[in-house]
Amino acid sequence: MSKKESTFLNMALALIVITLVAGFSLGFVNDLTMGPKAEAKLAKKVNALKAVLPEFDNDLVSEVVKIKTPIAKDSVEVYPAFKSGKFVGAAVIGASEKGFSGLVKIMVGFKPDGGIQNIVVLEQKETPGLGTKMKEEKFLGQFRDKNPTDYDLKVSKDGGEVDALTGATISSRAFTEAAQSAYDEYMKIKDSLTKSNN
Repeated sequence: MSKKESTFLNMALALIVITLVAGFSLGFVNDLTMGPKAEAKLAKKVNALKAVLPEFDNDLVSEVVKIKTPIAKDSVEVYPAFKSGKFVGAAVIGASEKGFSGLVKIMVGFKPDGGIQNIVVLEQKETPGLGTKMKEEKFLGQFRDKNPTDYDLKVSKDGGEVDALTGATISSRAFTEAAQSAYDEYMKIKDSLTKSNN
């Protein structure tokens, strides 16, 4: 029995078939996991909203306000919170691309007067053991109950009042920039939010 001669055409066809099968398989698996991924992302956002805001009874996710701004790639998301029809605060997603490893995305909960209720880190890829400490209470606690009107949201090295993370000043700067941008967007639309649920 003679051995079939390997030709360029045979190899190219085999490679095309393998690529098509792999491509369709990846697409199929992606379609299967798209729903669960979206549900997990929504659950994470809802948990963050509960962590940064006082008690509320409106559906924040459906009442989100999106603001186009030149400082953010996407729209800035603002979630106005109400309890029995009374405005109790808002959660704003702030972001900075200036982290040591890129994007730092946080959710900041603001009281009606602009004071910070709480902050949750949504996304970051900072250095483990250094920049990742931005999620720890020691760092986050210095923002709680502070009002950026009279609390300078810059690291102390830059003349502000925030103690930077040891060995992670760049990450700290990105965090404070994200918090400041969230505050700025909140203050721009705060008055319109207080009336939106009446």
